[in-house]
Amino acid sequence: MTAELAVERLNKVFTLRDGRRRTQLHAVRDVSFELTKGRTVALVGQSGSGKSTVARMIARLEEPTSGEIRLDGELAGRRGRSLARYRHDVQMVFQDPFASLNPFHSVAHHLARPLQLHHRLTGDQVQARVAELLERVNLPADFAERKPHELSGGQRQRVAIARALAPGPRVLIADEPVSMLDVSIRLGILKLLARLQREEHLAVLYITHDLATARHFSEEIMVMCQGEIVERGPSDDVILRPQADFTKKLAAAAPNPARNPRLAGLRPA
Repeated sequence: MTAELAVERLNKVFTLRDGRRRTQLHAVRDVSFELTKGRTVALVGQSGSGKSTVARMIARLEEPTSGEIRLDGELAGRRGRSLARYRHDVQMVFQDPFASLNPFHSVAHHLARPLQLHHRLTGDQVQARVAELLERVNLPADFAERKPHELSGGQRQRVAIARALAPGPRVLIADEPVSMLDVSIRLGILKLLARLQREEHLAVLYITHDLATARHFSEEIMVMCQGEIVERGPSDDVILRPQADFTKKLAAAAPNPARNPRLAGLRPA
């Protein structure tokens, strides 16, 4: 299966300053993996493990210290038109739905901007596409005129997902997309992402600290600890037969997803 996106020996070093003193933090070390069409890969780790830094580098929001990111075999764009083309194909859903939407603009504005930038749609075309995007994430068309402060956290995250879909991406990075949401609405967002992944044949990188949902939402799991991938493999193997000590600790602390039938709708076909 041909990779949509390949990450090769990715490294990120941050320089920390305390007065005149400088120290280096190696946040990501030699991370490599591939994302392929119609498949979800989960990147699992505790807070501070480096997984969100990986996401931001793939989304071109952070520049790698070294390593390569390739889309269809070509190096990811860094500026200008090449970066615009890359962002057409690679989109990200952020962790915090309250911070990811500008409170001064309507839902319609948030969804129209990527349509205008990437597809150069105007007027009635934009309006029709905005209504279609809202329908795709199970929101009424009249939400287009609302402001973010009028929406719940789950509704805001649905708008953020719709915005990520607007350019028509092939790769979707979902960085802890439900961790800031109330427990009662997390499952709905995860089921929405699972449905969209199947219908749009997206290559998805799902970033989480939750092994239970990772198992049911992905075909493959990579476990990250202190900036490194310490284990990877088919989801069931990683959860049920972990090899790395760190993975064993995570698996022991995770609830048994087999006892939660509500997660069944997340299981990849």
